[in-house]
Amino acid sequence: MAPSDHQPELRTERLLLRPFRADDAADVERLAGEREIAVNTATIPHPYPEGAAAEWIAIQARRQREGEEVAFAVVERESGRLVGAMGLRLIHPHRRAELGYWIGKPYWGRGYATEAARAVLRYGFETLGLNRIHATHFTRNPASGRVMQKIGMTHEGRLRQHHIKWGVAEDVDFYGVLRGEYFG
Repeated sequence: MAPSDHQPELRTERLLLRPFRADDAADVERLAGEREIAVNTATIPHPYPEGAAAEWIAIQARRQREGEEVAFAVVERESGRLVGAMGLRLIHPHRRAELGYWIGKPYWGRGYATEAARAVLRYGFETLGLNRIHATHFTRNPASGRVMQKIGMTHEGRLRQHHIKWGVAEDVDFYGVLRGEYFG
């Protein structure tokens, strides 16, 4: 889990997970800018400010180089279209990471989040040597919880009014998977 200038590409049956590039900014703003995306994430604003995606992409590249995060652009292999983002926020002293993701609304219901999350989980355990990967979702967004269940995460509890999103205290469901469970 040392800092690195190189982020690999991950391939699945239908998807390519690659580092974000500067020319992804317009697609990120368009997809992440949908209210339905922002309302279900802790940090994505709505409306999405013009130019913010380019800044976010640059920050992700720096965080990857410094070993803090690894963020993948989720791209359809066949069309080359960006469909979302998937990443790990690394917590080195504890050999763990937080999985985070969003998939653009036009691509919902295709299983892309599950397919990409499986690849990132594999990368986290097999390549980065993590001991634990966890993820959260707003309780009112059970579809995200189903993704976590499908990739083998266990529901570990509910954190009541854990986040404030747009002035509303939101309950958060917490999921996790351990290295031994992944390989077991």
